[in-house]
Amino acid sequence: MMDRLETLRLFVRVLERGSFTKAAVDLGIPRSTASEAIQRLERDLESRLLERTTRHIAATPDGAAYYQRCLAILADLEEAEGALRGHEPSGLLRIDAPGTLTRVFLLPHLSDFLTRYPKISLQLGQTERLVNLVREGVDCVIRAGEPEDSSMVMRRLASIPEITCASPEYLEKFGTPKSVQDLKGHQMVGFLSSRTGAVMPLEFKVGTRFEEVLLHAPVTTNDADTVHHLAREGFGLAQAPSYRFLDDLEAGRLVEVLAKAPPPPMSLAAYYPQNRQLSPRVRAFLDWVIGVFEEAAL
Repeated sequence: MMDRLETLRLFVRVLERGSFTKAAVDLGIPRSTASEAIQRLERDLESRLLERTTRHIAATPDGAAYYQRCLAILADLEEAEGALRGHEPSGLLRIDAPGTLTRVFLLPHLSDFLTRYPKISLQLGQTERLVNLVREGVDCVIRAGEPEDSSMVMRRLASIPEITCASPEYLEKFGTPKSVQDLKGHQMVGFLSSRTGAVMPLEFKVGTRFEEVLLHAPVTTNDADTVHHLAREGFGLAQAPSYRFLDDLEAGRLVEVLAKAPPPPMSLAAYYPQNRQLSPRVRAFLDWVIGVFEEAAL
């Protein structure tokens, strides 16, 4: 038997995950227990809260209203408990960030975060795709650019320089451009936009403005790591945040070109759902990760 508070947490998680099975796994209970608890809740309230299909679960109008009240109740409870515990953040924190960024910036400092907040356990997802925070049970994501999802709150983290690179073999074959005008006859590694599906042009700062240049792209991909490897193999010019190329630049496997006409810097930000009160553990993580990027002096 689950008490009412546990049932409220379960109800919120079922709706957010869209699945009894996923919610049960998140909360560490059998699926049958989760299903029985929600059925009991609906009987007690004398109202159907969920629309159930074989593929998805959604809220009824009564369920949507009850969900919002549950969010407020659980947020107030977490804040009250945090005050009694001396404001020490605790619990499972689910973060999603690009893999290379995680390895370069976060992992070297992660022991500091966990030492500072020993009651937090961290689950790291490493993707670059757009994530539905609520549906996938993620508390916070780190991404570049502006999200299309207006239901998320943004907190800026850093502005990271981008550079243009190519392999020595490519430059030997096509020549090293000295200006943007020299790019005629060159080729690029095509990076496909996750939003439009189109190849994104290269961008260069010329004077006070940025110019877009779309070159022939013999190979295109929607994966940033693959862009990096294709550039290293000589398939064309590539642009990305400077940290991604550091090892290859130092080893001579890639060479920076057009350094005086750099791409616009990449704006990096953290996002979390606006329909939730910011939990102490998410707030602690955001404050910490901002400090990490400040120390990096980007």
